[in-house]
Amino acid sequence: MPDFDAVFKAYDIRGTVPDQLDADMCRAIGAAFAQFANAPRILIARDMRPSGVELSSAFADGARGQGVDVVDLGMASTDVIYYASGRLDAPGAMFTASHNPAQYNGIKLCLAGAKPVGEDTGLHEIKAMAQTGSPVADHEGKLTSDDVLEAFAAHVRSFVDTGVLTPLKVVADTANGMGGLVVPIVFEPLPFDLEVMYGELDGTFPNHPADPIQPENLRDLIARVQATGADVGLAFDGDADRVFLVDDKGVPLSGSTTTAIVAKATLTKQPGSTILYNCICSKAVPEVIRENGGTPIRTRVGHSFIKAVMAETGAAFGGEHSAHYYFRDNYRADSGSIAALVVLEQLCLAGVPLSEFRKPYERYADSGEINTRVDDTNAVIERVAAAYKEADQDRLDGLTVDFGDWWFNLRPSNTEPLLRLNLEARTAAEVARHVAEVQAVMQG
Repeated sequence: MPDFDAVFKAYDIRGTVPDQLDADMCRAIGAAFAQFANAPRILIARDMRPSGVELSSAFADGARGQGVDVVDLGMASTDVIYYASGRLDAPGAMFTASHNPAQYNGIKLCLAGAKPVGEDTGLHEIKAMAQTGSPVADHEGKLTSDDVLEAFAAHVRSFVDTGVLTPLKVVADTANGMGGLVVPIVFEPLPFDLEVMYGELDGTFPNHPADPIQPENLRDLIARVQATGADVGLAFDGDADRVFLVDDKGVPLSGSTTTAIVAKATLTKQPGSTILYNCICSKAVPEVIRENGGTPIRTRVGHSFIKAVMAETGAAFGGEHSAHYYFRDNYRADSGSIAALVVLEQLCLAGVPLSEFRKPYERYADSGEINTRVDDTNAVIERVAAAYKEADQDRLDGLTVDFGDWWFNLRPSNTEPLLRLNLEARTAAEVARHVAEVQAVMQG
């Protein structure tokens, strides 16, 4: 029997192919999603993984068996299908395992208008329907294809004033992922000198994993930026919905720094806006938002939560420390390409190197995310909470403990018996001291 529990995660469907995720399972999921979405047509797209052709085709067969038309967008980045879902007002299914290794694949689902589907917004119901099976409709839906890449690229460029852009040298490491297809189309009419590293679409990732949050996967980009004297380096993940930036000296920016830069840019164009940031972002982010006349709202980690808060509050922009950047005018969906262009526009306006431009946004030292395997995540969190009961605490997402001049968040992984610690303080020495202290409490 297929194990649906193994592949249905908090935000998407993901597993190894074919032992966990295969064509039969995708056919059942396609039928279930067609029932759940209750729309006349569904959009599908896939990344460059070799298994995506068979899996997306099976999903399409399942959906068409429910009498629903399927529009195949071909190979695309995840932000392309979110854009298409918004523009065409249709549900979407993106076949990707994002930054996971080559043996994985998965499905990111959204409803019409790029509305997220997560464990609290439909994934449980879809899983139950897929397990039960669906009777076939009395007619089969049509299969057509469409190409929205040029329209998407124009949409991305609409977020900046192209008239202020100047000839910066930009190196983009697309890690053999979908950025290799999409980024050159976005940049083509712009005055930037773009060099793409590892632009060949290859789901076996022959050069390095498409996971730019890991410092070792930025090494080649850093070396190339330094060797060519580039102004900026861009590192995209496998499905190109996330981007990390590297400055002219080869020093990476955190997702928090990029969030703060894009937040300020957004507030310049949309004064007084509400801006979202997740609970592991630097305290510099809400400070920058307030200093520029915006209203900061802190959220849980994860796209389905952020998109929901964005819909409730009308926030113009939201950022995560993990380099997901959400834009209200992008159907509240995240896009690495939009975030990259907004930062490049700000650099052109400022006329200073990114290594200088970043400084006002970086005010504290941080630990990065430290993962610790524990037997009982809840018991450890309660022990830590008790040890720091004199501090301000909240349970928005895991446990956040705030002493004012230093703070930390400790939250469980969705998928493994891990606790994730993020800690920020005024100096690196203070970070090291407090990390050791919190870890000692965790160990009991």
